[in-house]
Amino acid sequence: MERKKVFIIAEAGDNHNGDFDLALRLVDKAAEAGADCVKFQTFVTENVISKFAEKAAYQKETTGENESQYEMVKKLELSFEQFRSIQKYCEEKNIMFLSTPFDLDSIDFLEEIKVPFWKIPSGEITNLPYLEKIAKTGKDIIMSTGMCTMEEIGEAVSILKGHGAGSITLLHCNTEYPTPFEDVNLRAMREMEEAFGVPVGYSDHTVGIEVPIAAAAMGAAVIEKHFTLDKNMEGPDHKASLEPEELKQMVCAVRHIEQAMGSGRKQPSPSEQKNISIARKSIVARRRICKGEELTEENLYIKRPGDGISPMRWYELIGTAAVKDFEEDELIVE
Repeated sequence: MERKKVFIIAEAGDNHNGDFDLALRLVDKAAEAGADCVKFQTFVTENVISKFAEKAAYQKETTGENESQYEMVKKLELSFEQFRSIQKYCEEKNIMFLSTPFDLDSIDFLEEIKVPFWKIPSGEITNLPYLEKIAKTGKDIIMSTGMCTMEEIGEAVSILKGHGAGSITLLHCNTEYPTPFEDVNLRAMREMEEAFGVPVGYSDHTVGIEVPIAAAAMGAAVIEKHFTLDKNMEGPDHKASLEPEELKQMVCAVRHIEQAMGSGRKQPSPSEQKNISIARKSIVARRRICKGEELTEENLYIKRPGDGISPMRWYELIGTAAVKDFEEDELIVE
């Protein structure tokens, strides 16, 4: 069965560091890499993070401990009007604009500007009002499942379906930045696909491009990967992101993999058919054979090319008479 094209999301996230011009440059790089979509994160910090929220360990490592999570995230916020401009810029660059909402006001805004579908982040799977509000728009949904049990995923899927959501795609994900390879567990994609009967994909936070390529080979319908202009920039997610040239390499590799997966039917491909007669062998004369002479294991041999009688008929020929004179190495004919 022929597979659909893998949908590749270049996750800009908040790697613009709150700088509108950097956000536009990220759009440029995603388009140049050949991604299908560039995705940002839309939020009103006051609606998302309380003043008591601590930073994650990886955030402390990348941005220090002298500010709160609220203060860190506030610096990464872009306004709704800036997102309107980014969406328009994406249209000019012929790449799909998408942004993940992190609060209810941001859902309203993104619905107003008509995002093509919703991308729900892992952290909102247990947010009932959020899930209901998104589902009621009736749009298709891609949902990451980092940190989740199968029961939590099942409950979220039921809520989405029960409130009118369109089609649902689940992304296997690990919410550690970067994710240790031993914690990736790509086979979980298959468990989710079998359990929920929906398309599955993979949202990657590992270092490098190997794991998303492997996910594509395992049948991921969607691949999402963070990228940045420079891994050494200040900010929480840069070090777990790809730089533009790496993103381009990943997209290229995924496209090669989806081509290589093929139909699943084992048969000679068009490109190799011309080599059949070159690589296979035929029954030939081991020495000069006279017409009428009995063909035996002593006067026959098997050599290339393969456009004569197949060696699979070896025992059919043994004991029959030569139909003509044959020179050494000449293909035997009947």
